[in-house]
Amino acid sequence: MFDSRHIKSFHEVVRTGSYSAAARSLGYTQPAITQQMKALERDVGTPLFTRAGRGLRLTEAGETLSRHAAAILDTMSAAQQQMTALTRLHSGRVRLCAFPSANATLVPETLSRLASGHPGVRVELSEEEPPESLQRLVRGECDIALAFTYPGLEEEVPDEVLEIPLLEDQLLVLLPTRHPLTRRRTVGLAELAEERWIAGCLRCRVNFLHECAEQGFAPDIAFTTDDNLVVQSLVAEGLGIAMMPGLVLNFLRHEQVTGRALAPASKRQVSAYVLKEHLRIPATALVLDELRTVASHKIGC
Repeated sequence: MFDSRHIKSFHEVVRTGSYSAAARSLGYTQPAITQQMKALERDVGTPLFTRAGRGLRLTEAGETLSRHAAAILDTMSAAQQQMTALTRLHSGRVRLCAFPSANATLVPETLSRLASGHPGVRVELSEEEPPESLQRLVRGECDIALAFTYPGLEEEVPDEVLEIPLLEDQLLVLLPTRHPLTRRRTVGLAELAEERWIAGCLRCRVNFLHECAEQGFAPDIAFTTDDNLVVQSLVAEGLGIAMMPGLVLNFLRHEQVTGRALAPASKRQVSAYVLKEHLRIPATALVLDELRTVASHKIGC
């Protein structure tokens, strides 16, 4: 393995034609250059120079190394520039996996802020509901996962993963605009025991059934769908009512449906998840900071 300093000094000796000239160019003493060339020859296992009068002549090994030295130094310089760009946040890649309503609300503003302040940082976006998003994080398929949990239904987070809470997203009951309960500001879940329901994604559905059981009833689920627009369209047609996160209604609201807060209040926790060791990666830390800033301005209701 060659010492990069020796390669640089060797290249300068070849360029200037002598140890003394190379020493002046690099700011070294001539004995220091001499010692470096001896060390490089020991690494190579053969002489690199021979004396030709007062000058130096490259041996066959020296000519071979000389042909590669410039390329080696160029590659090292390019690597240094890229590493500097990464650490100074001029560039970097972060793979972000988020659930649909986060992709529609938190992520666009986060990407906009990054594009404005750090245009060289590239975010690759994918979509997945939890717990699949967390599994992708552990497998190394993404750098940050956005996911949500419900009180009483939290999952155990692996030791190598750090949870960063972003916001509490209030759940609403979604009613057709002509429903009599739309005249009230809040609705008790137990009051809806006789209604027909449209259920959402698996994790939301598990929480919904859990909350209904806490209120002493089993809901009549007429339809299930992961598509929030379909849920609202079914509600608008009077085919049932639904429980929906407020974050969804921040970007998608059918004109024929009305959201009302539940009493007692029901919320889900939206968090970012990252491998602990990745917090030291500047681009990843930057994206997390921007997500926290954007989330602090969002109201999940």
